[in-house]
Amino acid sequence: MITKTAEELQVFGERALMAAGADRENAEITTEHLVRASLSGVDSHGIQHLPGYVDDIKKGWIAPKAKPAILKETPNSALVTGHWTFGQVAAKWTMEVGIRKAKQHDVAVLGLVQCHHIGRLGHFVEIAAAEGMASWVWSGGFAEKAPATAPYGGRKPVLHTNPISYGFPTTGAPVMADFATTNVAGMKVVVARRRHEQLPPGCVIDKHGNPTTDPEEFYDSGMHLPFGGHKGYAIMVASEFLSHILVGSEGYAEAGFDNPILAKQGVSMFVFKADLFRPMAELLQSADEFVGRLHAVPPAPGFKEVLAPGDMESRTRAVREREGIPMPDDILKPLNELAAALEIPAL
Repeated sequence: MITKTAEELQVFGERALMAAGADRENAEITTEHLVRASLSGVDSHGIQHLPGYVDDIKKGWIAPKAKPAILKETPNSALVTGHWTFGQVAAKWTMEVGIRKAKQHDVAVLGLVQCHHIGRLGHFVEIAAAEGMASWVWSGGFAEKAPATAPYGGRKPVLHTNPISYGFPTTGAPVMADFATTNVAGMKVVVARRRHEQLPPGCVIDKHGNPTTDPEEFYDSGMHLPFGGHKGYAIMVASEFLSHILVGSEGYAEAGFDNPILAKQGVSMFVFKADLFRPMAELLQSADEFVGRLHAVPPAPGFKEVLAPGDMESRTRAVREREGIPMPDDILKPLNELAAALEIPAL
């Protein structure tokens, strides 16, 4: 399989987004986010999104040169509008506001409205962890216009994938997790359909509420299922309350930016000093010792080792930084078709 370096994908992505109307800063930030997702092994949220973003610029769903701004704030909170720019640009800017406020006031709560797809949520908690911050990111509101997930015990969609993420610093890579509160992320269903693959059991149901592993059944009015049964469903509901209901994102929807999933998206970020209650050196020692205890647990049958949350991403980054990012045909071909349409060099 062909591979590409992060630098090659960064150059390509910036060229593509600027050719589609973005300014250099927005193109750089957005591409950097996508490339880091691909480096981390989260290909579902990586460079393959470029054609879709360019298409959404053409539809008027992304304002490619817009910049985020604060709508209202207190010393330790802020509500940010992305002005419908790339979600990665708006969410990074929001997290940076939160980090600055938390450094001054220990804790910060942020809300984000009016932006496109924010991508891999883990990217933002990693930024916070690098600054000595612990953080949560919650997102929701996608089901206001495009419900895709049945509640626990139901057979009609009323929720969406509602991803969440948390991060905590250590002396090495942060302990972090980033996951949809459905059994699989929406993009994984897209990829399974594109590759003519089946989904794992228990991920989706058909339009009648029956279990299925066929992604085509999902696209024929099927539905996601919450992960972890009633417990995952409860977390999914928490995500709705702590994201779009908290920030009131439905009140910031505007005609023209009527993406069916993202028009009423709301994001919240909770950022606080990791050393709020104890010295940082002491905290990091305790964190590292705890991660060491996790790693020391003997693996169960069928496993090679016990990993801490975030290990898989950081290890994959190390490999792909050294060996390159794999580019399967179903990702590379659309990117090169995009290059031809935009009249830029192919990968």
